[in-house]
Amino acid sequence: MGLKSFFRHLRLKILVTLIRLGIKLKPKRKITADKVLQIPSRDAKRTLRAHVYQSKSPSPTPVLVNFHGSGFCLPLHGSDNVFCQEVRDQTDYTVIDVKYRLAPENPFPAALNDVEDAVKWVLERPNEFKRDHIALSGFSAGGNLALAAASSVFPKDTFRSVVTFYPPTNLAMMPEGKAAPDPTGTPLPPRLCNLFDDSYIPEGFDKRDPRISPLFSSPDRFPRNVLIVTAAQDSLAHEAEELAKKIENEPGHFVIRRRYDGVGHGWDKKAEEGTPGGDAVEMAHALALDILRR
Repeated sequence: MGLKSFFRHLRLKILVTLIRLGIKLKPKRKITADKVLQIPSRDAKRTLRAHVYQSKSPSPTPVLVNFHGSGFCLPLHGSDNVFCQEVRDQTDYTVIDVKYRLAPENPFPAALNDVEDAVKWVLERPNEFKRDHIALSGFSAGGNLALAAASSVFPKDTFRSVVTFYPPTNLAMMPEGKAAPDPTGTPLPPRLCNLFDDSYIPEGFDKRDPRISPLFSSPDRFPRNVLIVTAAQDSLAHEAEELAKKIENEPGHFVIRRRYDGVGHGWDKKAEEGTPGGDAVEMAHALALDILRR
């Protein structure tokens, strides 16, 4: 690492660490996974922590592999516990919620490599999981990883479905150029988005690489069942919807793109039951369950 790269990394690490210190993860409801796994990684002596929400159906079961939001930098594993429980309780799916490595300590492609290792572990267990019923899901950065893995890492038709909530799909476009469909909300701060993007993408990488920006993936490579949920007050909405429209035009694909008004990025993590935001969460989760049952 050259001196310039060293000081760049040090600056990013200091800034991201300060942001992490201000993060307090408080799930809306205390939900405990059925068990915790340590999935082997490609790196010796390192494993991937995963929460398992075990289906009550007899094995082998369909399986959903989920990836949490993070901005590629924030330690928010476990923040999707409500969604994971609902999938477990209302479908035949077992849910594996994977903790992946974070930037800037582990920039691209570290997180995507972890996604690949977790899915390969699932594929190696046909007695536990149905290989023709493997789905991916993700929130925010986790949605980016799910879309990238589904379209650029594994062979076509590996996955039955992909379900994503407010994913960034075009990291080649500067955050300053992204505007929410509804500008009345509180947008994602461009400076924060630049910090996260710079932390995740090392210097010299093409940001149009489909593994980084799934918007540039070939639409025929995505699973046949796709759900992309966006928020009207989110500056990432347009790029996610643009990807959904591309896949819609591909023959044989069933795509649902749904935008919810009056809510912004990550709204589901703080929405209360009985409020418009809470109602949007219920509707979005119902769509996800419908896609998974196809």
